[in-house]
Amino acid sequence: MVESEAFPPEIPNPHDLAIRYAGKLLLRHEIHLDESLLQQLIQSNFFTPRKSISRKNFSSQCMRCGNQKKSLFGLIPCASCNKTHLYCRKCIEMGRVMACENLFEWKGPNPQWPEHENPCSWQGELTEAQEKAADRMVQAIRTKEKEILTWAVCGAGKTEMLFPGITAAVRSGKRVCIATPRADVVRELLPRFEQAFSGVTVEALYGGSETKQGTAQLVIATTHQLLRYKDAFDVMIIDEIDAFPFHADPSLPFATDRAKTHMSTTIYLTATPRKNQRILIHRNKLPHVFVPVRFHGHPLPVPVKKMCFTLKKDLLQFSPPTPFVTWIKNRKNPNRQVLIFVPTIALADKMKDKLAVLLAKEGIISTEEVLHSVHADDARRAEKVQMFRKREIFVLITTTILERGVTFPSVDVAILDAGHSVFDEAALVQIAGRAGRSPDDPTGEVMFFHDGKTEAMEQAIESIKKMNKRGGF
Repeated sequence: MVESEAFPPEIPNPHDLAIRYAGKLLLRHEIHLDESLLQQLIQSNFFTPRKSISRKNFSSQCMRCGNQKKSLFGLIPCASCNKTHLYCRKCIEMGRVMACENLFEWKGPNPQWPEHENPCSWQGELTEAQEKAADRMVQAIRTKEKEILTWAVCGAGKTEMLFPGITAAVRSGKRVCIATPRADVVRELLPRFEQAFSGVTVEALYGGSETKQGTAQLVIATTHQLLRYKDAFDVMIIDEIDAFPFHADPSLPFATDRAKTHMSTTIYLTATPRKNQRILIHRNKLPHVFVPVRFHGHPLPVPVKKMCFTLKKDLLQFSPPTPFVTWIKNRKNPNRQVLIFVPTIALADKMKDKLAVLLAKEGIISTEEVLHSVHADDARRAEKVQMFRKREIFVLITTTILERGVTFPSVDVAILDAGHSVFDEAALVQIAGRAGRSPDDPTGEVMFFHDGKTEAMEQAIESIKKMNKRGGF
């Protein structure tokens, strides 16, 4: 709660204002208050206007995303002042930041988040390996440790491992954010956390999400959504720290660091840490906990390489290569769904029809309607993923948008053109990790179809074998 006495008596609903705007850095149109009330709050030092673009010594910086690249700034006429102003192209998808407009930061009293006595309603049990990692994360949160990395293999059950730490946080009135690279993962996590923390306010934020308030105690968001936050979260959980775009876009670590409170704890999650993270771990400069085994106790499926001599020719014609067709006809378990990864959107869309006709002709699928493609630009992306999860789609062709963070109980996985540059070691390991995730079907086939093995393929297979060895297999 917020003490109402901290507000002048003429300002209505002080608690509601604090909940809505504390910990945020917003454009004017994102503040849903009339101008007279906003001016009252500014005069009372509850809102502070900030320059949206800082200019110094012929250089500029966007104060929302941190962009300093000249090539990512532009000039545009302003309808309000009839002048031409600098604007940031880097974060324009979050709403245009212009030099003549301010960002507004809440400086009034902050809300006190509830201290929940028994916040976790999850009835499951952690394995010994999961419990060890969970206890280490709880310790980091309770002692306000700056950061810790949880390195857990694909299918280790990272989500469930977070439950004790989040429980400890909300028991003591902390606010928690789970930031993840992709909207598909946010959509999948939301119902799981709503069920596991039924007495805690939970909200999902991503492009196109139904809610945009960002007023919950537990927020699940794509990392881009953190561009609107400042000093908001006591516990920041960054899922898939190695994933694109987080590791490749400096504005996202910039926004994440700003969104944390000064005494926050950051928990990094990954199955495939990048080289720089492994170096920090090796030098004991990044505290970490390692989980080398899947929650169901079975090893990771080891990919099989399959040479396709006419691969490039086939793919140019948007046709599946013959070795792939042979494999899909002779799979060990024909009841498993098939998840096919391809390197480009064009290939996903244009191969779909040819493959559907071929598989229907071979009797592998009963109708062409049960084969679909999905990619980042697909307007039905969320719908198709849900249909695949319900087994209403049997074969799904996808780009790397489904390489991580999504769980399907019984699938075989194939990568067409596994040697393509888009499939680096981390991507290949993550894609392989889509198979064998259920205790009812813990194996699953993983196939790398290629026309020449690459270092990334070899490293991915070696990494999976090492993880299995460390897990006792």
